[in-house]
Amino acid sequence: MSGASSPIVNNPEAIRDYLTYLRVEKGLRPLTCEAYERDLLQLAEFLEQKGGNLLRAQQTDLAGFLQHLQAHQVEMRSRARKLSCLRGFYRWLLLDKTIAHDPTENLESPSGWKVLPKSLAESEVTAMLEQANQAARHPEAGGAALRDAAMLELLYGGGIRVSELVGLRVEDLSLEQGQILVRGKGDKERVVPLGRAAVEAVEKYLRLGRAELQRKRRAPEIFLSARGTALTRQSVWQLVKRSNAQASPHMLRHSCATHMVEHGADLRTVQTLLGHADIATTQVYTHLALGRLKAVHREHHPRSQQRTGQAVEPRP
Repeated sequence: MSGASSPIVNNPEAIRDYLTYLRVEKGLRPLTCEAYERDLLQLAEFLEQKGGNLLRAQQTDLAGFLQHLQAHQVEMRSRARKLSCLRGFYRWLLLDKTIAHDPTENLESPSGWKVLPKSLAESEVTAMLEQANQAARHPEAGGAALRDAAMLELLYGGGIRVSELVGLRVEDLSLEQGQILVRGKGDKERVVPLGRAAVEAVEKYLRLGRAELQRKRRAPEIFLSARGTALTRQSVWQLVKRSNAQASPHMLRHSCATHMVEHGADLRTVQTLLGHADIATTQVYTHLALGRLKAVHREHHPRSQQRTGQAVEPRP
């Protein structure tokens, strides 16, 4: 047992009995038992702050604990070790018939967690695009301003990669059909639909801006530098940073996917749009769909806000 003073928690006897079991029956070393004690006391303290305790913990409580650790920069290896401790503890409680259900049964290991890529809020993206389009609408706007607005609209509107953007050629455009042909990783081609805003921005750039940048060169790429050559990925990255210091081209791609899921798009559609070979890559956005589902449920289900014993008035 640890020599340090332990916080006062509910169910201390459960922790004490489990540590005795580990020492006597499992033969674990004292330092290992001390580490397990710290983990269980940490969980107990977390649960009590939420109004719960060790013996009433549900899977959502333990998932919240692990997310709390992650939010406080606890390394994945440490989180995995703590989860291993919790699994052993709750299995022991189940075998001892102290609890009726093991809350760690279907809890995913931190090693399998996927971190959702960072995305911008819709208002932030709107501000970026409005700023770029306003510059492109200026009477003295040059080819670069028209180009920049079109590129930002494509990065967000089509969710394409920066490498796909700089590689786009004139023959890849089907603007009348509102779509473009994109060559992704491994030279795999996919058709990406575009919204009206992106189509209009690209059309305006082709009509009024590209010839100015092209000069006497005949580069096949759509988006050109001031020298008439194809843009580099670094130059696009710098453009996005000038529009929003916190953003990147990849963040606009993830913002596209995030906002689509939040507005009800299914993952298969998002997978096709982004060009993910495996649906598992797209499943990092699953929790967004779940969050939206929960919000809709809370808003519309007649019993979602009801407390025990509280009558629900019928809607007129």
